[in-house]
Amino acid sequence: MKARVHVMLKNGVLDPQGEAVRHALGTLGFDGVNGVRQGKVIELDLADGTSEATINEMCEKLLANTVIESFSVEVV
Repeated sequence: MKARVHVMLKNGVLDPQGEAVRHALGTLGFDGVNGVRQGKVIELDLADGTSEATINEMCEKLLANTVIESFSVEVV
């Protein structure tokens, strides 16, 4: 089975990479981009039957810094 984990900075946490992308888009002529938040997607190839609780535990212990990041899990 496969799972996809989406990790994003929590609201209120500064996102310097997102700001750099927003600025670069403006420089390239893409007007109207008021904000960019950058995150990451992690794809896991797991043994069949791996529980969503186990995947959440992986995220909380390693894949996301839960102090400043939120995550969502999608089983695909």
